[in-house]
Amino acid sequence: MSKVAPANPLEMLAYNISLMIEDNQIVYIGTGLPMVGAILAKKTHAPNITMVYESGGQDPLEGEMPWSVGCPFTYRKSPMTLEMAISFGQCAIGYVDIAFQGGAQIDMYGNVNTSVIGSYENLKAILPGSGGGNDIGSLTQKSVLVGLQTPDRFPAKVDFITTPGYLDGGDSREKAGLLGGPIAVVTQVGIYDFEPVTKRMRIKALNPGMSVEIAQACTGFELLVPEGEVPFIEPPRDEVLEILRNEVDPRRVFTKMPGS
Repeated sequence: MSKVAPANPLEMLAYNISLMIEDNQIVYIGTGLPMVGAILAKKTHAPNITMVYESGGQDPLEGEMPWSVGCPFTYRKSPMTLEMAISFGQCAIGYVDIAFQGGAQIDMYGNVNTSVIGSYENLKAILPGSGGGNDIGSLTQKSVLVGLQTPDRFPAKVDFITTPGYLDGGDSREKAGLLGGPIAVVTQVGIYDFEPVTKRMRIKALNPGMSVEIAQACTGFELLVPEGEVPFIEPPRDEVLEILRNEVDPRRVFTKMPGS
């Protein structure tokens, strides 16, 4: 019997992010749980990855969990630090293998909104804006979207396209002159991909205790479901959870559940 408490939803989300990373990759990291997942991957199954932070830090030495991609910890004894524009250039010329980014809204085609809720004529909320989101989504060949899955955060269509996914589906991204696109969406419910022809979001695997019905209830549009049984993601081993809790994010900067 496990002696370690099971992963909470945020820890499971960070763990799923880590599973998207393979050893020896150059990994472009955004603020929040992508940082947790990337550091966890480096401490477990992918020790030889190169972590590139959005603000320009290149593969800093191990230290405390950064508070954001602009935190000084992202530069700790880095072999090189670059301006943000140059780090985006790395994406454009193919010097990034996989990139992670979050958003306030993610729609069925993987478009991301970090600009406004509502419209500019009828504002409900003003969000932080693109930052590097548009650059990451437009320039990288493979991006992974990260979000907390609720119907309002996963609408059929985002209120504003800050970062293009597959736009209107099908070949619309390609027609817009953009290569690549999001390969997955990681949430507290599970991992999703995009159906190759329509580019609609599709369930790939679910977290323990979840179901297709729960996934659909957390979504503002109809999810595609693969034929046959939907696989479940194996929960993290005790030793992985201990690394996550004691070494990666011991202060619970990003993995503490509200109210806990």
